Amino acid sequence: MILLQRSMLRPSAPWWAMTALAVALCVAFLGLGRWQWQRGQARQKEWDAFARGADEVRPLGASKMDDVPRFARVALTGRFRPDRQFLLDNRSHGGEPGYEVLTPLELADGRALLVDRGWVAFTGSRARLPDVSFAPAPVVTLVGRVDNLPSAGLDYGRAPPALNGSWPRLTSYPRMSELAAALDHELERRIVLLDPSAADGYVRDWRPPGLPPARHLAYAIQWWLFAVTLVVIWSVASVRRARRAR
Repeated sequence: MILLQRSMLRPSAPWWAMTALAVALCVAFLGLGRWQWQRGQARQKEWDAFARGADEVRPLGASKMDDVPRFARVALTGRFRPDRQFLLDNRSHGGEPGYEVLTPLELADGRALLVDRGWVAFTGSRARLPDVSFAPAPVVTLVGRVDNLPSAGLDYGRAPPALNGSWPRLTSYPRMSELAAALDHELERRIVLLDPSAADGYVRDWRPPGLPPARHLAYAIQWWLFAVTLVVIWSVASVRRARRAR
C-alpha cells in the first residue's frame, strides 16, 4: 500500500495505469472482504449448531449416522475394539503436535463406527507411537457428538493407513473408505467425538473446526479498510495532480 501511494504521488507515473491498478485492487479488496464475511457467517452457523447439539442426548438406535444432525449428542451401546485403533496424525492442541485416537465401536446390529477418544501428545518420534491401549468393559454405553472425519483442504499431506502390520496404525487425513479397508469392516461415514466426561479418553476440547467466526469477520473488515484507504490515497493523489496541472 505504501509503494502504491508513492507511485501515485510521483509526477512521472502514468496516471491511467495507477488509476487502473487502484480500481483493480479496490475490487479485489472488496471481494476478499465479502468472501471472509460469508465464511464468518457460515462458521457462525456451525458454532450455533455446535451449541444446540449440547441441549439433549438422543439414542442412536437403528438410525444411521448420516441421518443425525452434525454435532448432535447421541447415546450408543456397543463393543470397543482396542486392538484395532488408528492414530490420526497432524493434529495439534494448544500449539503442540500430536494425534487423535480413533477406536472402532461395534454396535449390536453389526454396524461399526469410529469413536474419537481425544488427543495425545507426540512422543518425539513416529517410530515410537503413544500407548493408547485400554481394557474396556465387554459392552459399553457412551455419549458423544456426531461429526465428520477431519479432512485436509488439499490432498497434500494425506496418508492412508497401512492395510497390514501392527496396531495402532498411523494415518493422516484419511478417507473413511481407507479406514474401512484397513479395518476390513464397513464403517459409518461419520465419527463420534467422545464426551469430555466419559472414561477411557484423552484431551477432548471439542469445538467446530476452523477459525472462530469473529476472526473471519475481523479479516473482512480489514480488507474493506484496505479498500477505503486505497480510495483515500487515490483521491489525495488526484487533488495534488490537479493542483500541479494549474
